[in-house]
Amino acid sequence: MEVKKVLTIAGSDSGGGAGIQADLKTITALGGFGMSVVTALTAQNTLGVQGIHEVPFEFVEKQFDSVATDIGIDAAKTGMLASSDIMKIVANKIREYGISMLVVDPVMVAKGGAQLIREEAKKTLIEELIPLAFVITPNVPEAEELAGMKITHVDDMKEAARIITSQGAANVLVKGGHMSGDARDILYDGREFYEFVSKRYATEDTHGTGCTTSAAIATGLAQGLGVYEAVRRAKDYITTAIRFSFRIGGGHGPTNHMAYVFRESERYRCIMELKGAVQRLQEARCGNIIPEIQSNFAFALPYAENSEDVAAIPGRLIRVGEHARTLHDPEFAASSHVAKIVLTVMRYDGTYRSAIDIKFSDELVSICRELGYDLDEFSRANEPEDVKQREGSSLEWGTNDVLSRRNTIPDMIFDRGDIGKEPVIRILGRTPTEVAEKVLRISDTLRTRREV
Repeated sequence: MEVKKVLTIAGSDSGGGAGIQADLKTITALGGFGMSVVTALTAQNTLGVQGIHEVPFEFVEKQFDSVATDIGIDAAKTGMLASSDIMKIVANKIREYGISMLVVDPVMVAKGGAQLIREEAKKTLIEELIPLAFVITPNVPEAEELAGMKITHVDDMKEAARIITSQGAANVLVKGGHMSGDARDILYDGREFYEFVSKRYATEDTHGTGCTTSAAIATGLAQGLGVYEAVRRAKDYITTAIRFSFRIGGGHGPTNHMAYVFRESERYRCIMELKGAVQRLQEARCGNIIPEIQSNFAFALPYAENSEDVAAIPGRLIRVGEHARTLHDPEFAASSHVAKIVLTVMRYDGTYRSAIDIKFSDELVSICRELGYDLDEFSRANEPEDVKQREGSSLEWGTNDVLSRRNTIPDMIFDRGDIGKEPVIRILGRTPTEVAEKVLRISDTLRTRREV
C-alpha cells in the first residue's frame, strides 16, 4: 500500500504541543508519512513563547529541495512563517514544485498571545501565499485580520470567508473556537457554506489545535479525500484530541494526538474481550440474575464519545431456564441505555469502561454488601421533570446523581424503580472480565442460598 507524503512547513515548538511536532504526530496518526521544512526555532512551553530564532533563508530552501527532489510531496501545509522573506521563499518553492494540495494555516498569534508573525509579513501572506492555498484555515482573530472586519457571529464568519476567497484561496475554513457556544466551523468552497459543529469541552489544554487541524486536513487531501470529507475527519480528530487533552505544564497544555488512533485501533480487541466475558456468563448458571427487561452488557472504547463507540449485545442477554443466552455476538452501537451509563461513568473515571444491568431485589443488594461490594443508589422520585420527559435520559441522570457526590466509582448503582420503570442494579467495572466476575459471584451466592 502506497503511503501518502505530507510536508509541513512551519516552526519548531520546543514544548512539543504545536508547530512541526504537532504536525508530524497528526500526519502519522492519520496514516500519512510526515516530512518537514523548519522555518524557525522557538523557545516555547505551555506558558508562552520565550524566544524565536529564524532559520537562514538558504537553509529553508535546501530543506525544501531535499524533500521535493527525492521523496516527493502529495500535499503540504504551512504554519509559522515569521517573516515576509521566508513567505516569499516558501511561495516560490510551492510554485516551483507544483504543489496544488496546499493548506495554509495563517499562524499569527500564539495561544498565550505572543505575536508569531511580523507586521510586514501579513501583506505578503495575502499577496503571495493565500492565492496558492487550496484550503486556508484561519481562526476568528486571524480571519478578522485577513478580512479586515470584526467577527461576532456566524454570519460574520461567512462574510469573512467570502472576502478571503476573493484574495485567491480556493476553500476557506473559518474556525470558531474563539466564539461562545458549541465549537462551530464554517467551510466555504466559493459556492456553498458548510457548518461543522461539535461539543465544546471545558479545558485550557488546547495548545496546537490550529496546527493539528491544518495537518489533519492536508493528510486527508493527500489521501484523496474531497475537501468536505478532509475537513470533517479533521474536525472529528481535533475534537477527540481536545476532549482527551493532556494536563501538562502550568499553562495551555497540549491536545492528545493519539486519542483518535487508540480509540479506532481498540475496536477489534474491545469486541473480543466483551465476547469472551459473555461466553463465561453463558457457560455458568446465571439466569437467576437476569431481570424481566433482560440484561445488556457493554464495553466502551478508550476515549469513547457516543454509543457508536460502545459495544453491547444486540437483542440483549435473555434468560433461558437457569442460563443466560444471546442471539447475536457483540456489536458497536447495539445499546443506548447501558451505553449511556458507561459513557457517564467514563466522564468521572475513563478507566471504568464496562457495565451490565441485572435484576434488583433487597436480597441481591444484601448479597452484594456481604460480598464486600461498594453500592450506591439514586431515587427516581428525585428525577427532574424535564429529564423524565426526555426519552433515555433517566439512567444518565441517575448515574451522574450518584457519581457527582462521590470521590470513587462504586461497584454497583441501583434504583428501586418507579411507575412503569423496573428496579435494576447496574454493575460497573474497568473491563468486561471484571464485571463478569462480579456477576458470577452474586449469582453463585444467590443459588447457594436458594439450594440450602
